[in-house]
Amino acid sequence: MPIESDKLEINNFQLESSVEVEDVVQKINLLKKNKILIHIVSYMHNTVLVQNLLKELKKTLPEAQIILLKHDNKVVTAITVFMIDTDDEKKISDEILKELYVDNSNKKQSIDEYRIQLFKRYFTDHLTNLPNMYQLRKDLQSCDDAGLVLLKIDNFQAINNFYGFVVGDYVLEYVGKFLKEILKEHKVYRLSGAEYGLTVETRLGFYQLKDYMAEMYEKIKNIEIVYQDTKIYIDFTMASSSNRDNTSIFSKVSMALIYAKQKGVPFWIYEDRMNFEHEYERNLMLSHIVREAVENSRVVPYYQAIMDNNSGKVVKYECLARLIDKNDKILSPMLFIPISKSIKIYNEVTKIIINKAFEAFVDNEYEFSVNLSIEDIMSSEIFNFIIKKLKDNRSIANRTTFELLESEAIQDFKKVDRFIGEVTRYGAKIAIDDFGSGYSNFSYLTKIKADYIKIDGTLIENIDVDDASFIVVDTIVQFAKRLGIQTIAEYVHSSVIMDKVKELGIDYSQGFYIDEPSVSLKSKP
Repeated sequence: MPIESDKLEINNFQLESSVEVEDVVQKINLLKKNKILIHIVSYMHNTVLVQNLLKELKKTLPEAQIILLKHDNKVVTAITVFMIDTDDEKKISDEILKELYVDNSNKKQSIDEYRIQLFKRYFTDHLTNLPNMYQLRKDLQSCDDAGLVLLKIDNFQAINNFYGFVVGDYVLEYVGKFLKEILKEHKVYRLSGAEYGLTVETRLGFYQLKDYMAEMYEKIKNIEIVYQDTKIYIDFTMASSSNRDNTSIFSKVSMALIYAKQKGVPFWIYEDRMNFEHEYERNLMLSHIVREAVENSRVVPYYQAIMDNNSGKVVKYECLARLIDKNDKILSPMLFIPISKSIKIYNEVTKIIINKAFEAFVDNEYEFSVNLSIEDIMSSEIFNFIIKKLKDNRSIANRTTFELLESEAIQDFKKVDRFIGEVTRYGAKIAIDDFGSGYSNFSYLTKIKADYIKIDGTLIENIDVDDASFIVVDTIVQFAKRLGIQTIAEYVHSSVIMDKVKELGIDYSQGFYIDEPSVSLKSKP
């Protein structure tokens, strides 16, 4: 392959046999030439190939300077032809060396420029051409007094999903330019996704920073972006830190940004007294404990008796999830269930409880209930697991009740209805848990074909002293009776409450007055 500069041209050839000599020499002879230097590079010089080549070159190109060199390749003989366009009388080798030096210097300069450009790109966001996360970290390290503000587009995911990534990219570019123009006194950075950052030259106290952030928010809120006659509205959530210590400032402001998003406020300012780090540390520690417990099947059901108010006998048990850590400490579901969801092993927790519950009741006559969240019902994995469990355990399927926990409003009643329809085919029953609180309401009873309503304990525990609670519970009981649904009172903690529950005509009772949750079942009375 020829290599050319303004004066110097270099061509390379290879030979493996002396029969190739004539053809190669002809090709060299066709090259335009003024002054020419030829390097013949071979393993040995006294071979037929090299000697014939040398002879033919001298005959065809008598003006050429020919130099013999050696290499370690025993098979190939290489030829390098240097041609230089010059009238200088100096030796051609000197001229070639000069041109090679100039050419190499130019290449070195080009490489240096390319290296600078490449290095610059490493610190630049390719979409917006704003400095990126790496540049921000570099700038924060070089300036101990700098403050940091993070901004995130609130509804970007919805915009990107609805309009597509082309519009999404346009929005990100537009926002980058907008922030750069509106906040000229700041250096603006594009970080990851829909997140931007900017530096404040000097750190401000809490109240100064609060006023500063409020003023900044007024400047940038409610942006209207027009894309091909479509109007897109943008809002931000912001965060900063008022700490004098810049150690871990990025992580501190990031935690404040997450907190602001969770609270739905325009901005939040980090302070050490908020203890965000301790909460994160606690969650990381709990994540490890939960994962280890699930892997070793130390998530267990604790059984709490449910009494028939007419007969006064225990006829059912609720299976309450508990986690036992490696130090035999018991963790409540309020602690480990949210963590299991965040680390995506919640399905395994549900499966373990269902498996152990079925094992516990296979050899007795008690009915038993297992709690399911709406997430469980919406999960095809859990749905299929439950259906298989009921198929494989038909002898106890009709003693099984699934209690629906409503941590959030049901969005898809068709899936819930399908779940109920499938499990009831095997004789399983449905209970609505914690009725009378949260998202549970009377309209649910018309949509969910429930066998039981478990009246929320916050209503039951005060019915002896709170007239309003008594009236609400009475209303629920009467409504349930008219629909043919049986009722269960939770949090029955005293004989007085027990008497009130019976007075209201509630069918079953559950609470510490009857039985505390236990790792083992009590014998049937």
